Amino acid sequence: MNISKESFLKENFVAMLKKLKPNEKGKWGKMSAQQMVEHFADAVKNATGKLYFPLLNKGERLQKSREFLMSEQPFKENTKNPLIPEDGFKLRKPDIETAINRVQKELDYFFELFGKHPDLKTHNPFFGDLDYKMNVQLLHKHAMHHLKQFGLV
Repeated sequence: MNISKESFLKENFVAMLKKLKPNEKGKWGKMSAQQMVEHFADAVKNATGKLYFPLLNKGERLQKSREFLMSEQPFKENTKNPLIPEDGFKLRKPDIETAINRVQKELDYFFELFGKHPDLKTHNPFFGDLDYKMNVQLLHKHAMHHLKQFGLV
């Protein structure tokens, strides 16, 4: 595993999110900055098993998805996520600061959980069952996608 990806998620990602303005729009997509932050918190919750979604990719499509996951190829702009309503979703946090703090807490829990249970696998609706290394890869790839979307990298 690339330790720099783990370090980035632990030490840099949340600091970068703090540069966002709440209603800022990305270079693509429909989510506001706060919606993206809340969406990312849900992605971390999925990586810890707090949120569960049924498997959407199966067979050869799942295999290709997993190959993409472990590559250094980024997510494409405007990648559709069938788990997000077409018209977006309502904010659940009162402000972006609270949403960013939630991301930090979920990331802290992620690293604590896998620290205590290094052989744990969690279920992802697009990539199947993922171990720690694969979850870090996915969270990093996902983080970079949204940071690029909002002009932070």
